Amino acid sequence: MYVAASDSDRIEAWDVASRKLVRTYRSGSDPERFVVSPDGHSLYIANEDHSAVSFLDVATGMITHEVKVGPEPEGMGVSPDGRLVIATSEAASTAHFIDAGSGRLIDSVIVGSRPRDVLFLKNGTELWVSSEQRGTITVFDPRTRHIRHVIDLVAAFPDLETAQAVEMEITRDGKRAFVAMGRGDQVAEIDPVTWRVVRHFRTGERNWGLALSPDDRRLYAASGLSGEVTVIDLVSNQVTHRVRYRGKPWGVEAMRR
Repeated sequence: MYVAASDSDRIEAWDVASRKLVRTYRSGSDPERFVVSPDGHSLYIANEDHSAVSFLDVATGMITHEVKVGPEPEGMGVSPDGRLVIATSEAASTAHFIDAGSGRLIDSVIVGSRPRDVLFLKNGTELWVSSEQRGTITVFDPRTRHIRHVIDLVAAFPDLETAQAVEMEITRDGKRAFVAMGRGDQVAEIDPVTWRVVRHFRTGERNWGLALSPDDRRLYAASGLSGEVTVIDLVSNQVTHRVRYRGKPWGVEAMRR
């Protein structure tokens, strides 16, 4: 398991079984978030305070490319075929399209304010970019980089004082997509075909991170302000547990033991 240690300017590799640190990698300045290439050979890292994306070769531990992007890059994604890297610039409200082979910046497209996360769907033929402050998900054709649709959570939840869009997840069969709604204190389920909200689940305060269980039967939602993780049963579509923490969890991962 890889962890971004932002204050130390490094990526840490941990052995899950032994819970021991096995290796560290120089990541470039202030690694905020990263994504692993489909073949596992590279990490693509958002260097937030350096306005750049670093390409890390896992085998050699070397940075092979540094791509300049807009200020405060955060969200990262890579296409299923490994050819396209996406970085979101929080301060510039921009999605950057980068060629994974050459490290060339192909295009930059304006999205909703404060874009946070990137999700590829439908075998890489569709791309979603969530925008926290605007409360939208911009739907792209990644090949042409044209915007196909904008999913507006503010319009979908008119009674909410604040509807946001943060981290996203999709089941392995591609039939159910979920988005954390930040200060909306909910997770919304969106139909990937119609782009409509199907249902929603109450979470703790300021739900940010999401993770699906390996069998896609449960969804975990981390809420930092209330210090809890909400467990949602996706078979019964019910919240089954709320696990309290002393800290403020904003991210969550689920893996096999």
